[in-house]
Amino acid sequence: MADEAPGIVEPSVNTVIFDGKLLGGIGDMEASLSGTQLFSVSKSEDKLVVFNVETRDMQRRPLLFFIITFRKDSVELDYSVPKDTSEKLRKLSVLRNLMGVLSVVSKVYSVDQKSLYEYVDAAIDDVIASMSQGYSTLFNSYDSLLAEHRELRRLNLELASSNKSLTADATRISRENEELKDKLKALENYSDESLMVMVQEWIESHNSTIDMAEFAKTYKVTQPRIEQILNRMVAAGYIELRG
Repeated sequence: MADEAPGIVEPSVNTVIFDGKLLGGIGDMEASLSGTQLFSVSKSEDKLVVFNVETRDMQRRPLLFFIITFRKDSVELDYSVPKDTSEKLRKLSVLRNLMGVLSVVSKVYSVDQKSLYEYVDAAIDDVIASMSQGYSTLFNSYDSLLAEHRELRRLNLELASSNKSLTADATRISRENEELKDKLKALENYSDESLMVMVQEWIESHNSTIDMAEFAKTYKVTQPRIEQILNRMVAAGYIELRG
C-alpha cells in the first residue's frame, strides 16, 4: 500500500466458507450469544457477524483477528495470519473459536458438520505432519505442547457431546439476563401511589426529612419524579414543608 508506514507488514487474511442453515431468526442467534463476553456481535437484517480483535500493532490497527459471518445458508470465517506466525497453528487456533461459537448457537443454526469436521481433521493432519519434519526439533523441546496438539483429534470428536452443555449454559445465562431486566424494569416503574407510600415511610424513618438524591439512588427513581410526588403529597396534605 502506498501510504503504509515504514516497517509495517500487513497480515494476510484467509477465508473459508461452510454450508449452513438458519433454524430461527437472526435475533435468536444474537440472543444466544448475548451471555458471552469473549466476542463482539453485530446484527443486520440478513446476517450476524461475530468478531474479535486479539492483538493490535503499534498503530493500534488489528493484527490478530477473526470474523465469523452467519448468513441464512452459509458460515464464512475470515482470519488474519501475521507474517511471523505459523499459518497451520493459526488455523487451528481460529477453528477452536469457530467451534465454540457454533456450539453456543447450535439450537438456532446448523452447519454442515461433515465438511466442517473434514476441514478440522485436515488442519490437524497438517500440524502433525509439520511436527514430524522441519518443526520436530522445536516441538520435541515442548512435550506438553506436542501432546496437546495430538489430543486435538480426540477433542474434535468430543465437541459434539460438549455442545449440549454449552448450549444449556448459554440458555441459562440468557434466561438470567431476562430475569434481571424484568426486575430492573419493575424497579423503574413504581406507580405514583406506591411512591407516595415509600416516601411517607422514608420520612417517618428519617426524622421527618428526605434526601432526594439518596432516595433516588436507593430506589432507582429520577429526582424530578420524586419532586413531583412530594409536591403532590404536600398539595394533598399528606406532608408539610418546614422552614
